[in-house]
Amino acid sequence: VQLQASGGGLVPPGGSLRLSCATSRRTFSMDAWGWFRQAPGKEREFIAAITWSDDNPLYADSLRDRFSISAHGAKDTVYLQMNSLKPEDTAVYYCAAGPVVRAAERIYIYWGQGTLVTVSS
Repeated sequence: VQLQASGGGLVPPGGSLRLSCATSRRTFSMDAWGWFRQAPGKEREFIAAITWSDDNPLYADSLRDRFSISAHGAKDTVYLQMNSLKPEDTAVYYCAAGPVVRAAERIYIYWGQGTLVTVSS
């Protein structure tokens, strides 16, 4: 497995969760790493993306105040910190790798299997 998302689970409303995406970036030779999510019955949506230099990450406007993406080069891991979680954040969360930082799903070439986040009391 070359992209593995983890850290999902059940969290109460208002809680926080940090997702991790373990990568094999040297194998991929990709520069951009993104997080997406797909809620039941909805299309997959962009959350955030970043490069390994960790400069100028890109966020979905609706999520930038609560979600934060970061990249740990030495660990080949990309993180998504999620705060003030709401029931509508319930979704399967995916990490993906692509050549450039963009919000468009079609840019990303490699995808992990996803990790389920459930926000409920």
